[in-house]
Amino acid sequence: MKCAIYGAGAMGTALGAFIAKAGREIDLINRNEKHVAALREKGASVVGTVQFTQKVSALLPSEMKEKYDIILLMTKQRDNAQIVTFLKEYLKEDGALCTCQNGLPEPKVAEIIGADRTLGCAIAWGATFHGEGVTELTSDPTALTFSLGAFGKGNHLADVKELLECMGTVTIEENFIGARWSKLLINSAFSGLSTVTGGTFGEVSRVRSSRKVAQRIMKECIDVAKAADIRIEPVQGHKIDKLFDYRGPLKKAFSFALIPVAMKKHGKLISSMLQDLRKGKKCEIDFINGVVSEYGRKYGVATPFNDRTVEIVHGIEEGKYPIEFKNIGLYSDLPKK
Repeated sequence: MKCAIYGAGAMGTALGAFIAKAGREIDLINRNEKHVAALREKGASVVGTVQFTQKVSALLPSEMKEKYDIILLMTKQRDNAQIVTFLKEYLKEDGALCTCQNGLPEPKVAEIIGADRTLGCAIAWGATFHGEGVTELTSDPTALTFSLGAFGKGNHLADVKELLECMGTVTIEENFIGARWSKLLINSAFSGLSTVTGGTFGEVSRVRSSRKVAQRIMKECIDVAKAADIRIEPVQGHKIDKLFDYRGPLKKAFSFALIPVAMKKHGKLISSMLQDLRKGKKCEIDFINGVVSEYGRKYGVATPFNDRTVEIVHGIEEGKYPIEFKNIGLYSDLPKK
């Protein structure tokens, strides 16, 4: 089969390196000319929690010629309409485009290429892009997991599972929206606050002031999912909705104490949104915390902490706030319940 990763940046380069290392053919496609040139010349270098360099096939989008059976989409959602429309011309009629993105991108992707050709994957690990062929894997090697699901009949679902298993453990989710919501819950709290503060996931979970905000963001996600009748799926065997939901002070204290333990394997991660802001780019906050806020409005659940996260990140984009841990103080006027 002909396979590609479109948007081979931090996570795509790491995934592509693992797939190529396993002996599978896959094209790594990226519009960054220097990165593509380095991949061709030196291979993909994965550093961090693992260390290896792997020869890979790398292309610019302008160099794409063939139609693919499988395309793993690993760009940011901001340009999805344009990118998916472009990729439609390079996807076989019985092919599959698997969105390995944050948020809930599948419905809009399916509108462009059809439900049967649309797969989705929630990734539970992270990486940091260093450019010119180098990516840093920031999650523990034991935490390299994927939650895979179909939006329609699921073209090439088993083939995509086999491809992703070159790197880690893959679970095919019957309740894929629930698996997506699990990842959204974690991203809203830790990617969102990493972007607000400039800190790692570990720092956000250890500092009491940011941990309190993370706890409230997760609680809002759980409350919205309940109202929307979404059953949140476990993450790496843990029922996070049960662990981090609370009513009384005892359960609230337990969930608060559990947060740094839960983030231990991902403590070195920083948000890809933070990486974008540091490069002077706008980020996809509207497709992460903004999705929780959108569902909250639809189902009548207040989401002040997610709403404020979106406001702060847009404020950073506009130059209103610097990226610093003091931004946690911007949540201080919100309800403490």
